[in-house]
Formats: sequence, structure tokens, C-alpha cells
Amino acid sequence: MTSLTGLRVLDLSRFIAGPYCAMILGDMGAEVVKIEPPGEGEYARRAAPGINGQSLYTFIVNRNKKSLAIDLRSGSGLNVLRELIAQADVLVENFRPGTMEKMGLGWDAVHELNPRLVMARISGFGQDGPLADKQCFDGVAQAMSGLMDMTGPDDGAPTMIGSFMCDYTSGMYAALGILSALHARHVSGKGQFVDVSLLESAVSMLMTAIPQHKLFGTTMTRVGSRDRFVAPSNTFATRDGRYVLIVGGDDNMFPRTVRAMKQPALLDDPRFQTMVSRLKHREAVEGAVAEWMLSLDADEIVSRLEAEGVPCAKVATVDEVVANPQLHHRGAIAEISFGDYTVPMQGVTIHLSDTPLSIRSPLPQVGEHNAEVLRQWLGYEVSQIEALESEGAL
Repeated sequence: MTSLTGLRVLDLSRFIAGPYCAMILGDMGAEVVKIEPPGEGEYARRAAPGINGQSLYTFIVNRNKKSLAIDLRSGSGLNVLRELIAQADVLVENFRPGTMEKMGLGWDAVHELNPRLVMARISGFGQDGPLADKQCFDGVAQAMSGLMDMTGPDDGAPTMIGSFMCDYTSGMYAALGILSALHARHVSGKGQFVDVSLLESAVSMLMTAIPQHKLFGTTMTRVGSRDRFVAPSNTFATRDGRYVLIVGGDDNMFPRTVRAMKQPALLDDPRFQTMVSRLKHREAVEGAVAEWMLSLDADEIVSRLEAEGVPCAKVATVDEVVANPQLHHRGAIAEISFGDYTVPMQGVTIHLSDTPLSIRSPLPQVGEHNAEVLRQWLGYEVSQIEALESEGAL
């Protein structure tokens, strides 16, 4: 038994945000059918880096899915999609606004086909508004949201976050919206559409930047790795060329930091007496910490700080993340068989006590489940499937 056993999901999406949303539902146990073009399938399958001709991105975001290859440019293919929509609980798409309408499958049309359907629509700027038609990728959302202006060294250029944060967050918001709409359906009996945008998802992560600007006229901008509100809380270089992040600046943590440094005189310095005064003299207090860090190797620093109960961490490289025993204990690093290959990837992130999430199947081959889905969802006979194949619709 899984959380979403019996739930049928059609995934028409591409690249990251939409497939990631559908992946979450698949991890929760939903039957997710990925609709993609016959032949080479979704374009993202060919994006580097890859293995055995398949992009590593697609291994992750298209696990726990079945592949149904349909040519949606053909009349027969569109008719099949309409039949599938009539049987589905959820439809996920991340085309530019208006694309589904041009296919004759906008919200009003699919709602008429299946009044219980929940339709998740993920786009750059939302389904309406003056920018709805503007092209958007993750980096565009980072730039327009202010996230880039808040990221990077204070004396350097704006920097992108080191992951497709807006895509992944939008996928999570869409999954959350779908679950909320499904819950509402239990009461109303009707589905609804979920409208999620990359820009709004990015803006949701701006912390206090919006109220600070609106109330006080201040602009939150780049501070490097510093904590904006306490000091010393930053990333410092160590003797062995590594970096350690320390969160040791509030009035509870600073005495512990000083004990780890074995420099009790810092507590008597009037500049460092309170959190407010340390912020005013940030350069001085961070300078003392930086000098201490450079005198020791990273592991010794972390050991001393942890002994005093100071939150800290050595900045890990990816090889260290992959070997992290805590992540392995929690199943956060998984290895999934794909033909002759074993593909390591991120595991499930949400842990439920009674209906756990799981990775049950790898990335499907293009069209691998054509016959299975058409038989089970629509009751097609072999002759009907063969006719569609001969027409080039599959």
C-alpha cells in the first residue's frame, strides 16, 4: 500500500519542473504515464551528461513512470490522448501558456472531458498576466526574481544558485497543489487546475527581502556566505585548503565559539559583547575567526566546534556527499538498475511511517508501455494498437 495507490497521472511535461512534479507523485505510488513523441522520445533524454544514450537528468525525474509514445501532431494520437484524459486523475503539463489550448485541450476542454481531473500547469510566469507568453528557463526566473542579485560575493557579480532551484521548487509546489486539489475533490467531487510559475516559486524564497524593501526602503543584496543577521557566521578557509561553515554568531553560540577557539579574551572585547555590536564590527570578529581557522585543518576545526555544540560543517565536495553515511542510512542515495547499467541517484526525500515512498522502476524506454497502458486504461484490443502503430500515431 502506498499513499497514492490507484491514482492515475498523465505526464505531458518536459525537462525538469513538470517531470519532477510527476516523479514525486510516482514516488508516492501513483501510476504515472509519461506521454512523449515516438522514436527518440522527449528531447531532454538526449541532454548531456548521459549514459547509454540517455540523459542522467531523465533517469532521475522519470523514474517510477511508464512511457506511452504518442504523436500528438496526428489526429489519431490526439484522440488517444483525449481518451486517456477521460480516465486520468491528474494531468501535468509545462508547455508555454496557450499550447494546450491550440491542441484543443485547454482547461475548459479537459474539464468537460473529465470533471474530476486535476490539471497542473507549470510555466515561467503563470497562465495569465503581461509576461505569460515570455520564454522562461530556471536561470531567467533566478535573474528576474532577485535571487541572483542576492547570491554571490558582495564585491562580485550576481551569481546563479548552483542548481536548477526554481525548476525543482516549482515541481514541488505543483505536487503540493495537486495533493491539495485532490483533497478538495473528496468534498466537491470536481477537479480544478493548479497554476504554478517559476517566477513566483523563486520569489517565495526571498526571505524578508520584500517586507524590508516595502517597509524600510532597504534592498537585500549579496553578502557571499555570510549570515545576514548574526556574526561570526560565514565560510572560512582552513590550513589544509578546505572551507568550514560556522553558524556561531548569536549570543548563545558566540561563547561556545570562543571556547572552541581557546581565545577567552574575545569575550571581554566590548565590540563583541552582543549580537548587535558584533554585527557592527563584523570585519573584526570574522577576522579573528578567519585567523584561527587558517591555523588548523578542517577536520580539527569541526571537531572542536562540535564538541562545544556550535553548528558547523566542512563544505563537502560531491564525492564526499556520495559517501556520506547519514545519507546512505536514510536511503538518500539510491542505485537503480537500467539494463546492463546501475545508475546512482537521489533517493526519496519524504519519509512516511505507514505508506513509504519508494523507487520501484527505472527510466522507461520510449514507448515501452504502449500496449500495457492502452489495454489497461482504455481496453484496447491488439488490432486497435496495431492500427495506431501502422498510422504512425504510436
